[in-house]
Amino acid sequence: MNSFEKSCTVAVVGGGIAGIAAALAAARCGKKVILLEKSCVLGGLATNGLIYIYLPLCDGNGRQVIYGIAEELLHDSITLGPGDVPPNWRNEKNAIEPKRYRCTFSPASFMLSAEKLLLDCGVDIWYDTLLTDVCCKNDRVEFVEVCNESGKGRIYADTFIDASGSAIIARRANLPCFEGKNSMAAWALEYDSNAEQGAFGRYFDSFAVAMSAFDAESKVSMTETVRKKYYDGMSVEKIAELTASTGASGRIVSDFILENHRILRRHYEIDRTYRNSLFPVKIANMPQIRKLYAVKGAYLLDSGDDEKSFDDSVGVACDWRKPGKLWEIPYRSLYAANGAENLLFAGRSISSVGDAWEATRVIPVAALTGEITGVASAMAHDRNISVVELNSSELQNVLHKRNIRLFKSEI
Repeated sequence: MNSFEKSCTVAVVGGGIAGIAAALAAARCGKKVILLEKSCVLGGLATNGLIYIYLPLCDGNGRQVIYGIAEELLHDSITLGPGDVPPNWRNEKNAIEPKRYRCTFSPASFMLSAEKLLLDCGVDIWYDTLLTDVCCKNDRVEFVEVCNESGKGRIYADTFIDASGSAIIARRANLPCFEGKNSMAAWALEYDSNAEQGAFGRYFDSFAVAMSAFDAESKVSMTETVRKKYYDGMSVEKIAELTASTGASGRIVSDFILENHRILRRHYEIDRTYRNSLFPVKIANMPQIRKLYAVKGAYLLDSGDDEKSFDDSVGVACDWRKPGKLWEIPYRSLYAANGAENLLFAGRSISSVGDAWEATRVIPVAALTGEITGVASAMAHDRNISVVELNSSELQNVLHKRNIRLFKSEI
């Protein structure tokens, strides 16, 4: 028996960067928006996961690529805390990532400032609310079932935006998805008495280490320094078992978190002489798994698509790994190939795999796709059509007016 029911124009599942941007965009278009977040703060991996680098909005050659809410959120992330944009980013050529239009931010500061942005727009935020099931009818999502302290409830909406980071609506609705392949990394905020100027001011620094990676043959690789420090005496097979995963399950996620915590303990246990001068202040409140599931969309962005242009492109993403590399994002990559005409995807779960997934899973592109889906949802409601039926040319015209760059030729 359901304890409550709520209805809205747009329901956004997931309060990470993509969800924040989607909810902001739809609410600013005058729509009634409910934002569902399973934790008690906003920001997802960027804040709860302590991945506190707002990656570049520019191409590394002085040209800004991403605008709109993504740029607004970059500056919002440092309004209540430390962090600066490199002052000379426009003059850089083939710049490394730290010299581009980006910043680092205090996770807690961003949590608070982003929440205010949403509340000021009238977004109805539901914290501590977990999506448990999805009901589909006639190729539409009729409602999502959630659970919180009130009990079980149903959220009805004209359009749903899956910004969960794990394609949770798609998977609960049995829509085809791709599994992500992940290797281990550990992030923490720490006190370090030797850090005269750490990432967050004097004495407060970041600890981040990539434990493993996938080589060209998709095998787990690790530096000798890391292996000796954290995995001395372990076989290659055991290291791969501990530091690599594909997709997710309750057991996989739990094991991933446990191994992450073991690494952190090892880091702070190595020399207890320094226990009063080096210690953890904050560890992640969610699994730091970068790629979980991506929906199989009407178009699948894949490796090599940075060379392509699309008639229905609704945004351009710069690649944080390589200066000058740009990706156009077709609208067809933001909805499922079939089975849910009122469902859009934003952030890490858009239809992308391979190298394209690595380029699009990050904060700026999450914010960009969030804004696009929020606007598309509002337009579909105004026209009394599904988001799949929405004319991409009409959407492009509206996005242009919002200063969004749609094609690489516009950069």
